Amino acid sequence: MSWFLYILKSKVNEKFYVGISQNPERRLEYHNSIEKGFTSRYRPWEIIFTKEFRIRADAQAFEKKLKSWKNKKAIEDFLLRNK
Repeated sequence: MSWFLYILKSKVNEKFYVGISQNPERRLEYHNSIEKGFTSRYRPWEIIFTKEFRIRADAQAFEKKLKSWKNKKAIEDFLLRNK
């Protein structure tokens, strides 16, 4: 089964969230329904990017790379280059 890297964007501010899942739509529902944690503070979220991987470790490595940027501008630039 495939793994997906996904990027969520908050509909109430300019926050991004990066994660991996085998089912990004179901994961979005989770992020929009939880009561605690980072994603609960900035919901509702929408999926703005997905990338499919065959191997979980590859998805995790890409997730780690994006999360290491810690810079909203870097993620925005990535999204512009990968439309």
